[in-house]
Amino acid sequence: MRFRETRWPIEPVAVLWMAVGWLGFAVLPWYGIEDGFFGFSWLFDGYPSDSEFAPALVLALKGEKLWLAPLGLLLAVPLLLWGRTKSDPVFSRLLIIVGAAGFGWLLFQGFAIGLRGWQFGWLTSLFGELGDRQFGMGYGALLVSGAFLFLFTLGVAARGAVSGDVFVVGSIGFVVAMVAIFIFMPILMMLANAMQTDDGGYSPVAFLAKLFSSRLWSLACLAGGSRCGVAWNSLLLAVLVGLLTMFLGLVFALVVTRTGFRHGKLLRALTVLPIITPAFVIGLAIILLFGLSGAVTQSVAGLFGFQPTRWVYGLPGLLIAQVLAFTPIAFLVLMGVVEGVSPSMEEASQTLRASRWQTFWTVSLPLMRPGLANAFLLGFIESMADFGNPLVLSGNYDVLSTEIFFAIVGAQNDAALAAILALVLLAFTLGAFYAQRFWIGRRSYITVTGKGDAGVHPRLPAGLTYALYVIAGLWTAFTVLVYAVIFYGSFVKLWGVDQSLTLEHYRKAFSVGWNEFGIHWSGSAWSSFWTTMEIALISAPLTAGIGLLTAYLLVRQNFRGKNAFEFATMLSFAIPGTVIGVSYIIAFNVPPIELTGTGIILVLSFIFRNMPVGVRAGVASMSQIDRSLDESSLTLGANSWQTFRRVILPLLRSAMLAALVYSFVRAMTAISAVIFLVSARYDLSTSYIVGRVENNEYGIAIAYSTVLIVVMLMVVGLMQLLVGSRNIGRRGIQQGDGGWSVRTNVSLPGTAGGPTTIAGAG
Repeated sequence: MRFRETRWPIEPVAVLWMAVGWLGFAVLPWYGIEDGFFGFSWLFDGYPSDSEFAPALVLALKGEKLWLAPLGLLLAVPLLLWGRTKSDPVFSRLLIIVGAAGFGWLLFQGFAIGLRGWQFGWLTSLFGELGDRQFGMGYGALLVSGAFLFLFTLGVAARGAVSGDVFVVGSIGFVVAMVAIFIFMPILMMLANAMQTDDGGYSPVAFLAKLFSSRLWSLACLAGGSRCGVAWNSLLLAVLVGLLTMFLGLVFALVVTRTGFRHGKLLRALTVLPIITPAFVIGLAIILLFGLSGAVTQSVAGLFGFQPTRWVYGLPGLLIAQVLAFTPIAFLVLMGVVEGVSPSMEEASQTLRASRWQTFWTVSLPLMRPGLANAFLLGFIESMADFGNPLVLSGNYDVLSTEIFFAIVGAQNDAALAAILALVLLAFTLGAFYAQRFWIGRRSYITVTGKGDAGVHPRLPAGLTYALYVIAGLWTAFTVLVYAVIFYGSFVKLWGVDQSLTLEHYRKAFSVGWNEFGIHWSGSAWSSFWTTMEIALISAPLTAGIGLLTAYLLVRQNFRGKNAFEFATMLSFAIPGTVIGVSYIIAFNVPPIELTGTGIILVLSFIFRNMPVGVRAGVASMSQIDRSLDESSLTLGANSWQTFRRVILPLLRSAMLAALVYSFVRAMTAISAVIFLVSARYDLSTSYIVGRVENNEYGIAIAYSTVLIVVMLMVVGLMQLLVGSRNIGRRGIQQGDGGWSVRTNVSLPGTAGGPTTIAGAG
């Protein structure tokens, strides 16, 4: 008996997105709700007749917001496809026109009409005063925009793009739209805001005057003046931090991989601590050690009898704190690079009578150039974006990140100046990004091929080995001292004045009581702690998901504009968090996308700030998975979505864990972006700690930071258990009473499927 395949009058995917669009247009509130995205009190507060909560269809039928009516008409147009198949050229053309027109009109009316009516003068002169206004988009607008986007991608797929794969084309459209809205649009709006004057107009002259002001670019310090410009200060600090972190990262990588060091695991564990520590906490520890009342300062002053100074406030203190905070990142980058240098090339050098020094300088080190460049770039960008340490330690050494902050929240209240400073910061980081690529050049650094390499890395020169041990030992001892101070300082009553031990700081921040309603979280830090946990746990899986989906598109699919697509998804890596924060405040403070003061803007900032890590981790892991697995799945009748979900994702557990851990940790410790985005309702732990530091409540700040470090270690361990690890092999070797045996699910010759003993295996 032959089963006949059911034929739908209209393509089911088109029906799905039409239904989603009509749900948003005719059922859900069109504009944002004051209770927040997850508040549902509107259901019992005048819905659907009240204009504040009404769907777009109701508003149009009441004669209000008539500019929304064309969206409903466009959502009905796909009904004209009744009886047409996907192969019909009319099918693809109509959906492309409907999707592009609907999405374009949605954006146009959103930007054209705001809180004061027409947003552009030419619209006022063309149509006169509007006499109406609209607020930020809500549930309804979100679903309708998604429906138009995916109707458009369905039409593109029907034309044969990417072999007509609906899932792949839809994924590309989704990622492109998200990156355009939440990365490119804020940056462009920040650029436009930089040219805005106090009266709301635009003046390139005023923009250039602020851009090239002496406050930014002065070199007076070279001519005997007290200060140089803020831009030069930031650039000098970032270059020094990049060079020092690159150097120390290389030192630790060589110690762990090339010297036979026995405690490599312990050294790797120490590198995790600065990564999961809020950056400004290290600055606080530096103050507790080297400040006027610092332990080291007072001890040395008493020993040698000199007057303590404030030397740590400024470039020296900032340099120490940032190098301490960012060296582990350089170490993690360089460790894999150092391990990846082929031993056979080093052995060939020594076979040709080169000494150990010559081999290291002329063969090993040049092959590490990509890793060195990446390590420098990471240190440079992290230094530029760092906000916490300069806030605590900068003194009179002003840097761009803190100047941007004070331009917005200080007495200046100059958003245009903040945008200009953010653009300078962005120019520096993008310049470093391209300088790094230029330095690496087009040379080949491949040392690992498909051929086996049985060589062993040669020993390093004895003098170099001793120097590495000394440098790594001193820096490790200093790191341990800093963390000992952080832990001990959380129990000291008042550092430098009253050294008695107390639990008062923990009680103030994390006390728990009981009342008639149950547990009462009475400590002052609980609100920000639970908010931070909520935001981090929501943003981490979303970041990992979007990052791995993007990696799948980059590695497994070929389509036009792939290089531009990759650049766009990686751009946020080179954008400092301070710039992200300022651009989000400018872009999402007014309609059509009004998000400031909500938790959603925090989640979005974490997703698109941290997405490149998920992308790169996914690309690295997916490059190791043979395409034949995908092809086998597709041959057996699975589509791309099923292949991605059931075949690819289970093999990406290591990349998934890396993306989850990094996203969670960054969400828990970030400060440079969120300092502009937090609100009274959504206050995060880092902004709470900054507030305590500004009030000189160092004890509470350090106690809170200690709790965060412990919590992050626990959550990271839990994520490891939940995600697990990929088990690619099917065999294992175990030692029993009779020697070594192989466990296998494949019957071996001479056995009945049981374990086979290997004589003398070892």
